[in-house]
Amino acid sequence: MIPADSLPRLMHGASDRPLTLSQHEQAFTPSSNSTSLLDELEASGLTGRGGAGFPTARKARLIREQRGHSKFMVVNAMEGEPASHKDQTLLGANPHLVLDGAEYLASVIGANHIAVCVARDNPAAVNHLKRAIHERTRRSLRGPKLELHTPPWRYVAGEESALVHWLDDNESLPQYRPHRPHILKIGHGAVLVDNAETCANVGLIGRFGAEWYRGLGTADSPGSTLVSVTGAVPRPTVIEVELGTPLRTILATAHADPDPQAVLLGGYGGSWLSATYLDVPYCNEALGTVGVSTGAGVIVVVAKNACGIVETQRIVKWMANESARQCGPCAFGLPALADDLSQLASPSRDPQGAYQRLVERCQVIEGRGACRHPDGVIRLVRSALKVFETDVDSHLHGAACSAARSTRHYASVPSLEREEELIWE
Repeated sequence: MIPADSLPRLMHGASDRPLTLSQHEQAFTPSSNSTSLLDELEASGLTGRGGAGFPTARKARLIREQRGHSKFMVVNAMEGEPASHKDQTLLGANPHLVLDGAEYLASVIGANHIAVCVARDNPAAVNHLKRAIHERTRRSLRGPKLELHTPPWRYVAGEESALVHWLDDNESLPQYRPHRPHILKIGHGAVLVDNAETCANVGLIGRFGAEWYRGLGTADSPGSTLVSVTGAVPRPTVIEVELGTPLRTILATAHADPDPQAVLLGGYGGSWLSATYLDVPYCNEALGTVGVSTGAGVIVVVAKNACGIVETQRIVKWMANESARQCGPCAFGLPALADDLSQLASPSRDPQGAYQRLVERCQVIEGRGACRHPDGVIRLVRSALKVFETDVDSHLHGAACSAARSTRHYASVPSLEREEELIWE
C-alpha cells in the first residue's frame, strides 16, 4: 500500500513506459474495505479534475438515480487545453489506474458500457489505452464493456456535452445547458462523464478508502492533483502536488522563473494572477479569495519581459478560432475581442477606443453563449486588464510597452505558432 502521507500517488510506480496490468496490481495492493464505494467517494471529498470541480460522488449519485438500464460511463481524456499534458502523462504512466476508476464508477451507477475517449491526434495515448484495454478484456469478459473512442482533437471537443454529442451523433458540438447539473444522454441512456485524472483518483479511493485519501491535502480540498506547468520553465512539465501546496513551491519544483510577472491558472478559460500572490496555497478555497481557481490544473508562467496584453491576445485569438460557432457570442463576439486586444496593444491603432469596446463587449457577451466557452474567454480578458494594468496604461497613452515586440511568447497557442506576426498583421 502507498503510505497515506506520501507522494506520488497517481504517478506511483511511473517509469519510462506504462505499467502492465500485473505491475499495476502489485504497485496498488488494495486494503480491506467493507464500505460501499459511493459512501467512500462522498467521504473522500473528491471533486472533478477537469475544470468544473463538481463533487464526484454527487455526479455519480445523480446518474445512479436515473431510470433505465442502458447507462454509460465516459472517461474524458481529450485534454483540449494546449498548455495541459497531465492526462497524456498519466496515461503514459498507468492507464490501468484510470480504467480502475472507470470500472468502479460504472458499478456505482449501473452502467454496462464504458467509453474511453482520447483524441486521435495523440497516438501515444491511444496506443497506451489500446494495450491496457486489451490486457483487461483478455483477463476477464465480465463487467462493463470497455471501448476506446478517438474523436478529433479540438478545444471544444473535450467539453463534456460536446464529447457526449460526438459519441451519440458524431458531432463535436456543445449542447445548450441552461441549468446544471444536466443529465447528458447517449440515445436514451444517462451518461456520467469524468476526466482521466478524476477516474484515477476514484481508482485510489476504491482500493484504499476515503480515510487514506484524506491523508493528504486540506480539509476542503483533500488529496493530490496533477499540474501542468508551462511558460517560463526550462521545459513543460507535469508534477503531482498535495493540494494546499503554495504556488511558489510548485513553481520551484518545476524549475520555473522564480520571479515572474504573473501566472495563468486553470487553463485558457481561467484567470491571470499577479505574482504578488504566489504564496497562496494551491487549492480552490484559498485561490478563491483572490478570484481564481485550480480549474483544469494548468499553470502558465509569464516572465517580466513579456507583455500580458500580447499574451492574452494570442490566447483569445486561438480560442475564437476553436469555438463551435453555434451562436453569436462565439461566431462574432470572440473574434471581436481578439481584434480589440490587438488594437489595444498596437500603438498605430486606437487603443482608447479598443479598451472601451473590450469592457462593453465583455458585459454584452457574458452568459449569452450556448455553452460556457465565451464566459471562459471573458474571465481571461477581465483578469488580464486587471493584472496587467501597467501594460494597459502604457498602451492607452500611445506608448507600446517595451515587451510588446518580444520574440519570446509564453502561452502555447498551436494554431498561431507559425504566424510571423500575431498582432500587427
